[in-house]
Amino acid sequence: MVVLLIGFFLFAGLYTDALWFGQLGFQNVLFTQWAAIAGLFVVGFLAMAVPVAVSIQLAYRLRPVYAKLTAQLDRYQQVIEPLRRVVMFGVPAVIGLFAGVSAAARWQPILLLLHSQPVGRTDPQFGLDIGFYLFVLPALHGIVGFASAALVVSIIAAVATSYLYGAIRVLGREVRVSRTARVQIAVTVAVFLALQAVSLFLDQFTTLYDPSSGRGLITGAGYADVNAVIPGRLILAVIALLVAALFVVTAIIGRWRLPLIGSALLVVSSIVVGSVFPWAMYNLQVRPNEGPLERQYIQRAIDATGDAYGVGKNDVETTSYDASTDAQQGALQQDAQTTANIRIIDPAIVQPTFGQFQQFRQYYSFPRRLDVDRYRIDGTTQDAVVAVRELNQDGVSNPTAYNDAFVYTHGYGLVAAYGNRRSADGAPVFFESNIPTTGSLNIEQPRIYFGEDSPTFSVVGAPSGTRPIELDYAGGTGTGTQQSNTYDAEGGPSVGNLFNRVVYAMKFSSDQILLSDAVNEQSQILYDRNPVDRVQKVAPYLTVDSDPYPSVVNGRIVWIVDGYTTATSYPYSSSQSLSNALRDTNQNDALAPYVTDQINYMRNSVKATVDAYTGKVTLYAWDANDPVLKAWRSVFPNTVQSISEMSADLMSHVRYPEDLFRMQREVLSRYHVRDAASWFTGDDAWQTPPDPSASGAGAAAAGTTQQQPASSTTFQPPYYLTMQLPGQSAPSFSLYSTYIPSQNASDAEARGILTGYLAVDADAGTTQGQKRPDYGKLRLLELPRNSQVQGPSQVQGQFQSDTTIQQQLTLLNRGGSGGSTVRLGNLLTIPVGGGFLYVQPVYVQSSSGSTYPLLRKVLTSFGTQAQIGDTLDESLNALFGGNSGTDTPDAGAGGSGSGSGSGSGSGSGSGSGSDNGSGSTTGSAALQAALQDAQDALEARQAAYAKNDLVAAAEADRQLQAAVERAIQAGG
Repeated sequence: MVVLLIGFFLFAGLYTDALWFGQLGFQNVLFTQWAAIAGLFVVGFLAMAVPVAVSIQLAYRLRPVYAKLTAQLDRYQQVIEPLRRVVMFGVPAVIGLFAGVSAAARWQPILLLLHSQPVGRTDPQFGLDIGFYLFVLPALHGIVGFASAALVVSIIAAVATSYLYGAIRVLGREVRVSRTARVQIAVTVAVFLALQAVSLFLDQFTTLYDPSSGRGLITGAGYADVNAVIPGRLILAVIALLVAALFVVTAIIGRWRLPLIGSALLVVSSIVVGSVFPWAMYNLQVRPNEGPLERQYIQRAIDATGDAYGVGKNDVETTSYDASTDAQQGALQQDAQTTANIRIIDPAIVQPTFGQFQQFRQYYSFPRRLDVDRYRIDGTTQDAVVAVRELNQDGVSNPTAYNDAFVYTHGYGLVAAYGNRRSADGAPVFFESNIPTTGSLNIEQPRIYFGEDSPTFSVVGAPSGTRPIELDYAGGTGTGTQQSNTYDAEGGPSVGNLFNRVVYAMKFSSDQILLSDAVNEQSQILYDRNPVDRVQKVAPYLTVDSDPYPSVVNGRIVWIVDGYTTATSYPYSSSQSLSNALRDTNQNDALAPYVTDQINYMRNSVKATVDAYTGKVTLYAWDANDPVLKAWRSVFPNTVQSISEMSADLMSHVRYPEDLFRMQREVLSRYHVRDAASWFTGDDAWQTPPDPSASGAGAAAAGTTQQQPASSTTFQPPYYLTMQLPGQSAPSFSLYSTYIPSQNASDAEARGILTGYLAVDADAGTTQGQKRPDYGKLRLLELPRNSQVQGPSQVQGQFQSDTTIQQQLTLLNRGGSGGSTVRLGNLLTIPVGGGFLYVQPVYVQSSSGSTYPLLRKVLTSFGTQAQIGDTLDESLNALFGGNSGTDTPDAGAGGSGSGSGSGSGSGSGSGSGSDNGSGSTTGSAALQAALQDAQDALEARQAAYAKNDLVAAAEADRQLQAAVERAIQAGG
């Protein structure tokens, strides 16, 4: 009964997998995996069990009939003999089962071996195509290792059986071996040694990607490896073959002395040739002359690492950038488009604000960190902060099994806000919002059945005409009534029949699936709903990006997921840890353990979409030339579509992925140096700066005491911005990060200065099936060695030490019950005005009541100057002597009644208003005069801040408030 129950559970798991993959149309992926796993299990089982069983049988059948046994062995035989057949076949079978499981786990390398692809480039040491290292060598090593293990177990089984039945006898100091046992053992050992010779021969190739090669200097063979380790392994392989031949001779002539001497010679040789000689060469010859001797191999590592991660000299456009530190008037005039697109809404902070204005019900929620996308609104492409309103069953007031399974099944709508605008009270300005959804994006299907926080499972669907029971939203159109919905797509396997209901009731331990009347012949069950999980299941060979993001594509909400092909055996490429390279402020809580953490090859080979309503997964070959993807497309044909199938609307939302960029910036921190001699000295090594917004310095600048300990310092994440870099003809949607000197640099006082600025063109364009030529172009701005441009942490310290800034932040950071707390947003670094402009939004969050952050101030810095303003426009004008040379979309949206300037604010009101503040077409003469006085006061205040004259600024504020009050009175 127990066996039947276990068998049914196993069957249920396989059956539900088949239903799930079948519903998505990826059955061949599952069946190919099953076939590969089952085939390798059988092969592994037989490859281990048969040799062991044959070895035992031979030893038993060829035992001496009249062997004189000791009393102890005789007792052993009496115990074992009744169970002899069980032992002789059962032991090999049990060992074979473990071997079969081990072999089945290596289905991916074996399939890659069978579908290997040429790369078209050769390694610099042996001249072999790199495809040999990516596809063939790892599998061959696994096969040789498995065969060696089978032979070791066979030898042990033969020796044990021979000893038990008298073929091997120990008489004092003498060991006697029968002729048949001698032949069997000697031949088996000879085959084992021949396999070790093959393994040693293959080991010479692994030196080209083994992290232990290169003596920690590089990944790959260095001088000592090429001149000592590689020849040594060939020598050892030849010696192993000779010793194997000696064991064959022993099988014939019966003398053990020669193979034993040979074995001792092999052990001594492995120590001398394999360890002592390479050690001596490295320490006595290489270390005293390491720079000149290793130069050739360092250059190999530089070139190979660039190719493997897509950061070679032809992939990165490096420009010397002598950044100005002089904040002159009108400096931003030539960068008006870039400054107009500066994002002042921080997606890592405004989630509670989105929740306050757009959550509507406690059973909805937004993710902890929102996403950045771009949309074309009124003919202009806008950077946007976006999120989907997902279902949060923890917020259901009456959580029951029925409600969880059938009623609360989905989220509703996508919310989008301008990245460069704020309302008068500091809230985001939404262009897509509300329930039912309204706005500029024309969403046809707003329901979110598949998302990052969807329930474990939901049962949906019903016959036409049945009363809907799935809660859609409540309080629609002001009626307060509940709006319900019935799922009408094909999103999950059917549970319309009794058998499927039983299977899924067992899978999810839910009696509702089996017993509830809500389940009908049209019911479907939705599960594995996270976009990352769905893509990972249908493409198990991919490493999936940790941050899928939602977009509205052709009227539907879809998740866009980036997939990477990785490898660990690219010759001479630097081995990097995924978890370390991807870890920063945004990722510390999001990273999941990787199956393979250490890699030395990475490509963004696949773009995937997951429909938020139907769950449909579509894979597109984003890098069709990637040899690893070519191999997997051969394994799983017709599962990855051509890039030509991507619509123009989808292309407009595809972006350069963050995780690949994180890895590339990590690699370039060392490998931006292309000259081997300079690379060896390490005098220009960089690192990603710590995130000042999350560090103790950031907290101090905000006037808070919640500082992180030094040990918890995390790296600054990359940021998406629309900007124009030197060498670009127009602004484009980009992803950037900065560099400071490595912590190991000798000049400890200069660690915070800016040394480099890396950006990548992240805009794929708007042409169906065709990437923009500049998409993925990496641009690296290198600052001169003698440059003293401040890095992010230094700028944060500048904000902290500026008395004017601290006075204003202190007023906002009142603390205590009924007070407020300052939260610093992302510190952006933008190459404009011939130098680097730093922009940081300042949010204020109430300490009681409805606690959500609102944008109240904006900090800016250029060179040695720093300013604070109610808006970015105000702060920039103050920073650049009263006139930055450009306007930003938030002009006039500041608080304190200052919204009457050139922006869209209309005074002290909380709305955005439609009056431009000029008053030129309406109102009396008194109104006109009041508005003019307000404009004069605003300009006076900006000039006062530019001079750091707080007294004059306060007087200008008083005059501005009085002018606004007069304007309100004059307007009636």
